[in-house]
Order: sequence, then structure tokens, then C-alpha cells
Amino acid sequence: MGGAEGRAIKVVAAPNPFKGSIGAAEAAAAIARGVRQVFPTAELLEVPVADGGEGTVEALVAAHGGRLVWETVEGPLGAPVSAALGLLDGGRTAVVELAAAAGLPLVPAAERDPRHASTYGFGQLLEAARRLGVERIITGIGGSATNDGGAGMAQALGYRLIDPEGLELPRGGAPLAGLAHVDARGVDPGWGRIRVDVACDVTNPLTGPEGATAVYGPQKGVTPDLVPELDAALARMADVVVRDLGRDVSDVPGAGAAGGAGAGLLAFLDARLQPGAQLVAEAAGLDRALVGAWLVFTGEGRVDGQTVYGKGPIEVARRASAAGAEVVLLAGALGDGWERILDAGVTAIVPLAERPAALDEMMTDADGLIERASARACRLVAIGLRR
Repeated sequence: MGGAEGRAIKVVAAPNPFKGSIGAAEAAAAIARGVRQVFPTAELLEVPVADGGEGTVEALVAAHGGRLVWETVEGPLGAPVSAALGLLDGGRTAVVELAAAAGLPLVPAAERDPRHASTYGFGQLLEAARRLGVERIITGIGGSATNDGGAGMAQALGYRLIDPEGLELPRGGAPLAGLAHVDARGVDPGWGRIRVDVACDVTNPLTGPEGATAVYGPQKGVTPDLVPELDAALARMADVVVRDLGRDVSDVPGAGAAGGAGAGLLAFLDARLQPGAQLVAEAAGLDRALVGAWLVFTGEGRVDGQTVYGKGPIEVARRASAAGAEVVLLAGALGDGWERILDAGVTAIVPLAERPAALDEMMTDADGLIERASARACRLVAIGLRR
């Protein structure tokens, strides 16, 4: 590096979204500004990542120089919402987030009711991608407000979910208890030519004590007395699917993700479930960017003992360490067990806070905090390079 440093270095900025404050692409740009304050001539690549939840579309569109396509779709309780899908690789690949159409933040806490919440709008986004002529769809399914096993999605794709009287089931998870037959004749045959890859960061089965309803239902409004009803409804869907479509999704790891939408994607689109952070890192081209890198920045809003389980920053650290790079993780907050990430390829952790500050204050200035934290880290690196 010119001057005292005396060497050229390559730096990669590959953060996760800092949820609630700044997206991965903005965070990567802020890291880059901080790096340039100290190493103005460094080779610098920005590769925003995610782990399949909120921010996946933004991260991959930014990493590929893609574009957003906006659609008006049905929200989880039926009201229209505006949601974006991403187009990459000259329009051959689409990226879709379930949360954009059926996410928990779209439903006020007092109105959360997964008996009726539906993934129909998610299916509309997938259909919009198909109509654009894509060959592959990458979809993230974190953060749903639903517990319908992807039934609403299936209905938007053209499947008819029929009750014993021959009528179409209404939206939501509870009506699945009355599912008698799945009719696939309305599904466009073009789906058979599209590969669907699902970024899924959980391994829960569809039903049972570790299933979608029991584990994730309470945060969506499922009360203890509703758990048996909604769990049985998902089990009924699985039974009818294996009979009518020949796909057994009941015990597949990850089928319980997003209120059973993992199972729905398997059943209705023959999708492939993959670890979310791994899928997004590969789709973003992270490994190519890491070739020859000496220093890699990653980060997210909160780092604790759970971060080591499939989160984006750990996937970055694992790949960067294997490529021979040093890894600095920028953390908005440190929770219990954060030390565990030091055994997962992370060289150092740099908190964003420069002084005691309230969470809302930090979230408001996330851009500046990330820039200044990356500059502080680079100054420490520069001391080592001068020796």
C-alpha cells in the first residue's frame, strides 16, 4: 500500500442487512467509504449479502447490477401491497422475497391471525417472475406472517384447493383442515422449465412439536389453543399433496419454514431448499470476489450466540477465511454468546457504537456509524502493515 503501508491490498465489503436501519447494499457502500479514508488506493469490491430474509432481493440486485420490478399484489390479509422482485443476469434469474408480499411487518400486531393470513401475494410475485420469462427463481422465505403451508401461493399459481363440496378453499391456514383434493390443471406448464431455489435458514419439519405452527406460530398470533388446529390443518395438506401430487413433504427438513411455505414450494413447484446464507453468497458471486482479498468486512445489526447458525456474516467469514483473508465483523450490538463467532473465521469484532447511545439514535445514524467503524478498523490494520 502506498506510503508507510508499502503494499497493495484488496478489500471486500460483504455485510448483511442491518435490520430496521440500513440495507446490505447501503452498508457495503458505507464500509467502502470508511476503507477509502485510510486506504485510498486499495482495490475495493462491494458484495452485499443476506441469509434469505428481508434484504435478499436488494442484496442480489446490488451485487449483480440488476433491476427491480414492482408489482401490486395481495397482502397477507387481502389488502393490496406494492412489492418488488429483482431481475438478474439479463433477465434470466429472478429474486423474490416472501416477506415482501406476506411479511409480518405488513400486519399490525393487533390484527395478526394466521388462521386467515395467506401467501397468495407471494404466489402472485412468483407468477409475475414466470411471465417475465426467467429460467431460475431464487426466493427467500424468512419473516412470514402466515401459517398456510404455501396454500395461498399455490392458488395464485393456478392450483385449485377443493373442499368436500367441490368448492375452492378460502385463504388462510385454518381452511386447510377441509382440503379434499388438489387440482393442478390450471397451472401454467411453463413452471416445469423454471428452477426454483429456496433460501431457507431453518430445518424444522412441517408439523409436530418442532414444526411450523408450534415453533413459529406464536410470533404470528397463534395462541396455545390454536396450535393443534393449525398443525392438524398442515398435516391434512401434506396428506392430500402426497396422494394427489405424489410429493411427500411432511418430514423434509425446512418444510416448516415460513409457516410451512417451505413445504408448499416443495409440493407445488418442486423447489430445492438450501441454506439461505450459502445460497445468497453463491448467487452474489462472493467466492469470485474473495480471490486475492487480504481484508474482508462483514456485519449485521445484532451479533450473539445464534449468529453462528447459518447467518450471512458467518457464511462470509467461513468463505473469506478459507480464501486466506482476515475478517472484520461490524456489529450494531453484541448479545450473549457473541464470542462464539471468533471460532468461525472472524478475526476481530468492531462495535458500531462510539459512545453510549440509545438504539433508535444508532439506527438513525447507521450509515455514518458503519463508515466510521470501518475506518477505525482500517487504522488498526494500517498500524500492523507499517511494521
